[in-house]
Amino acid sequence: MKRHEFLRGLHKASANRNYLEIGVNDGRSLTFSRVPSIAIDPAFKVVSEIRCDVHLAKATSDDFFARENPLQHLKGGRHPLRNIIRNRSPFGYWKDVTLDLAFIDGMHLFEFALRDFINVEKYADWASVIVFDDMLPRNVDEAARDRHTNAWTGDVYKVIEVLNRYRPDLVTVLVDTEPTGQLVVFGADPTNTVLKDKYDEIIAEYVVPDPQKVPETVLERTSAIKPEALIEAPFWKALVNARNRGSKRDRSWEHLRTSLTQLNNAG
Repeated sequence: MKRHEFLRGLHKASANRNYLEIGVNDGRSLTFSRVPSIAIDPAFKVVSEIRCDVHLAKATSDDFFARENPLQHLKGGRHPLRNIIRNRSPFGYWKDVTLDLAFIDGMHLFEFALRDFINVEKYADWASVIVFDDMLPRNVDEAARDRHTNAWTGDVYKVIEVLNRYRPDLVTVLVDTEPTGQLVVFGADPTNTVLKDKYDEIIAEYVVPDPQKVPETVLERTSAIKPEALIEAPFWKALVNARNRGSKRDRSWEHLRTSLTQLNNAG
């Protein structure tokens, strides 16, 4: 399954009420959204028809998240009826926004991807679905920090190890999509500051000159599951219902975590 087909499937399975995308390029991945959306890119090349209420933010992701109230577009205005017409919560203007689905496909360098996750997690919670693109380079050249190939993932694959090492409270699911894989993260906790607190330490260890030492498990995709297995997993209905009724982490997360762990183990 190709990455865009998988992303379309995630929109359907997660029944997301909002969407955030970092790295828009030609807008192809944005075409799947039918909900209030924010799309961030310093150099848009959108050539696809977009069919959602979208805020196109022409900025780097760092600059975007430095803004005051960056997700204001997802809240809507003060008029309840107008919000309903626009497929928003009628009283969303007065509520905090929690991201349901986020897609990180920005600058293909590890430190940028890590900062994007740190920023996105501030507006996420246990039921949010956060997706990284280009997590499974096919060779060492594709994984170089200094791009010298046509197809390029950069060294963002390092996010896999860092999240597993520093954030064992999360569940990460590697997905064997074409061409270069994706990572889906569940269990976000906006109160957790470990990655921010340890950022300098992490960068000092993981940002190294080319050639990158890409683990064989990444190159051979040994721990990646089939995309159909995740999209068709039985936990989605329970996740969506719990999220929509506002269930707290301590009531619903462990059940979801168990389901995801079983999915990963089944491979």
